[in-house]
Amino acid sequence: MKLTFLGTGTSQGVPVIGCRCAVCRSEDPRDNRLRTSAMVETGGKRLVIDAGPDFRAQMLRTGVRRIDAILLTHEHKDHTGGLDDVRAFNFVDYPPTVHRVDIYAAPAAAAVVRKDFDYAFAQDKYRGVPEIALHEIDPAQPFEVQGVRIVPIAGLHSPRFGVTGYRIGKLAYLTDFKTIDDREIAKLQGVEVLVVNALRFAPHDSHFNVDEALALIRRVGPREAYLTHMSHEIGLHAATDPTLPEGVRLAYDNLQTEINDPQ
Repeated sequence: MKLTFLGTGTSQGVPVIGCRCAVCRSEDPRDNRLRTSAMVETGGKRLVIDAGPDFRAQMLRTGVRRIDAILLTHEHKDHTGGLDDVRAFNFVDYPPTVHRVDIYAAPAAAAVVRKDFDYAFAQDKYRGVPEIALHEIDPAQPFEVQGVRIVPIAGLHSPRFGVTGYRIGKLAYLTDFKTIDDREIAKLQGVEVLVVNALRFAPHDSHFNVDEALALIRRVGPREAYLTHMSHEIGLHAATDPTLPEGVRLAYDNLQTEINDPQ
């Protein structure tokens, strides 16, 4: 199984428009963060987690011509705003083939996709709209995507918004979490690679900060852990990464890691 970090930045990305801080002016490519997204390749299938406003750029950067599904963590625009660009995957082999893209989401996120991209679900579609097959998942129940078993991990982004992480074999990917119940943490036992959001060092109302992310990592005890969904307040990669505990790293865009977990 291979994990590729397509983007590791928060909703504004890094650099932030108009900001002149050291991180936003950094020439280290590890400090240049597109909106958070990831790609998991396992069992011959390619799954993308979230498709925010940078989805097109991320797909061009990877050079992939096919994806098998998109898993959405929640409905916020930095995680769904690029879904119109699945059109490219629909028609990459056209003619004669049109590839519909399967999208999996919890009910609240699925409802927003139907609202924001209503033209993709119209009875009388105009030519070239995204060809989407939207599947509502139950965050309490595992599901399969073309033979790949996926375990949803439910949490809260804030008291107003739920969020869904995903466990795929020995990999778990959680972003935009602020709280997680003990029963959901139990689903993470045995994970070897854990990805967790960590917005910054200071506390935040709707995201883990670094201390909260590290506390979850200690409870789960993975072999490796990566922090993602980071703002410019995380500091320079070169300065912050060495301060983290052994086995924990700041993720960065285009970083890849292999997980020995045949699916």
